[in-house]
Amino acid sequence: MQTYIKTYGCTLNKADSDIISTILREAGIGIAETEEDADTVIVNTCTVKKQTEQRVLYALDKLSNAGKRIIVTGCMASANRDIISKHAPKATIVTTSNTDRILEALSDAEKGSASILDERRRIDKAALIKQEGNVIAHVPVSEGCLSNCSFCETKLARGALNSFTEDAIIRAVEYCTARGSMEVEITSQDIGAYGFDRKTNISELMNRIATLPGNFKVRIGMLNPEHLHRYFYELADALQSDRFYKFIHIPIQSGSDKVLSDMNRACSVDTFTEYVHELRHGVKGSQ
Repeated sequence: MQTYIKTYGCTLNKADSDIISTILREAGIGIAETEEDADTVIVNTCTVKKQTEQRVLYALDKLSNAGKRIIVTGCMASANRDIISKHAPKATIVTTSNTDRILEALSDAEKGSASILDERRRIDKAALIKQEGNVIAHVPVSEGCLSNCSFCETKLARGALNSFTEDAIIRAVEYCTARGSMEVEITSQDIGAYGFDRKTNISELMNRIATLPGNFKVRIGMLNPEHLHRYFYELADALQSDRFYKFIHIPIQSGSDKVLSDMNRACSVDTFTEYVHELRHGVKGSQ
């Protein structure tokens, strides 16, 4: 049997695809170079942008018309199942909290069963990361968030915050860097919320990562500004380490406080500007 993994969207989705690839590899299931060579195509979907969603639906139409067995996972599988059924009615669906059940989904797809694996579960995905030979490793630290933005569909897909254990994250970084990764991308739906359900935060995790041996760099993914006040100076101190790229992705969405309020974003323009100013002046080389 040959499978193919087709991934759309963010780095967190890429990490999920890496987990799927590892599970398939350890089960002795082949991964084809192209979807044409595969018996089953696993489509890891994204719904954040309309353009990406249209690309996903086009791909599902194409695969369905080609008679491929299809497994759909990712955010669309969790938040837009009705759309999937219109474009790939025979697809097996695996929601984001069931990534580790991909072998079960594959068995169902082989039997022609359009099953749905959608149980809400809290799994430690960091413990499933075993990337080998990739120059860039994607290491997830959490999924879900603490926000309730009025425009966001990802919250429906990923659910409430589920921070993975620090020990599992550290082991994942050690595993990947010992097997050739020169860069580690720490990823999440909102890294700014990491650890609040475990009485810790991202700066404490960064301090642990900074002490690890090896010649590798770490890039910190997107963090929402609403949580920064809880650990801002600790984060700035952690970024001083040569282990980390001097890069922080802080989304703002709008330069209008009225629009931000309508979007239910818990940060003002002035607060955002102050954070950016402090980081640029307090962390040498920051972007």
